[in-house]
Amino acid sequence: MRVQETDCVNVFHVEKEREAVECWLDEFFGFPVEVKQNLETGFPDDTVSPGPTIISTATLEAIASWYPGLDVEEVRSRFRSNIEISGVPAFWEDRLFTEAEGTVNFQIGDVQFMGINPCQRCVVITRDSKTGVAYPNFQKTFVAQRRTSLPAWAERTRFNHFYRLAINTRLPVTEEGKTICIGDELRIDS
Repeated sequence: MRVQETDCVNVFHVEKEREAVECWLDEFFGFPVEVKQNLETGFPDDTVSPGPTIISTATLEAIASWYPGLDVEEVRSRFRSNIEISGVPAFWEDRLFTEAEGTVNFQIGDVQFMGINPCQRCVVITRDSKTGVAYPNFQKTFVAQRRTSLPAWAERTRFNHFYRLAINTRLPVTEEGKTICIGDELRIDS
């Protein structure tokens, strides 16, 4: 761990020195910190829909165009989606959810997915992925642009606010252990 804007560097082996890491973090932050790992489900943002998040490359490009000084790589790092779809227009992924309690079933390669809802975003996307410095008015710009760029086909009832991007998914238990590969086609079930 390196303390920003200092020469202070501490190196820990997270598995073997977990207690030392926690003590260092406790002291640095001034409150108790516990390092946890969950090999079964991880720590998804959406515990009801813990599958991978999906976004299109064109969407990332569109968002980068909203912010002077941000490139696609930085936008990609901020939004941290698990699967990126190419060859489709911006916001195409908004086709992968429907009204509340409904799902859009689709397949990537041989793996079945259920599209659940547009992902509600947190403060992370407003900050530089390397330094943590906030981009001025990021959220305000995002919400205004997202509202005006929402495609006609998107289920508007799922937007109680417009600070949402990428699609949360679930995977049926039958898909456990299956893999997808770069180049696999996404097909929406009819």
